[in-house]
Amino acid sequence: MGTTEIVFVLFIYLLLFGAKGIPSLARSMGEGIRYFRGATDEIQREILKSSNEIKTDFRYVKTSMRQTPSSTVKEKAENSGKTNSEATSAAEGGETD
Repeated sequence: MGTTEIVFVLFIYLLLFGAKGIPSLARSMGEGIRYFRGATDEIQREILKSSNEIKTDFRYVKTSMRQTPSSTVKEKAENSGKTNSEATSAAEGGETD
């Protein structure tokens, strides 16, 4: 809304409710603005909280994926009696027997 529209609405309000209604209008507008700000703050907090949870989950998966292949290769090497490099190439699909 532009300035002229706001002035026009206030003029109509003044005609309908008189000068005594202006404080109640200002009060209700202030309450509405405070409610809107509180709602937007709550939404912003919720978004940040969920993004932090996603980051934490992603880091957990990333570290677990880094640890799993190397431990699997070591276990295969120990079980088959091969060296680490032989077990790594076997795990990648190139059997070296």
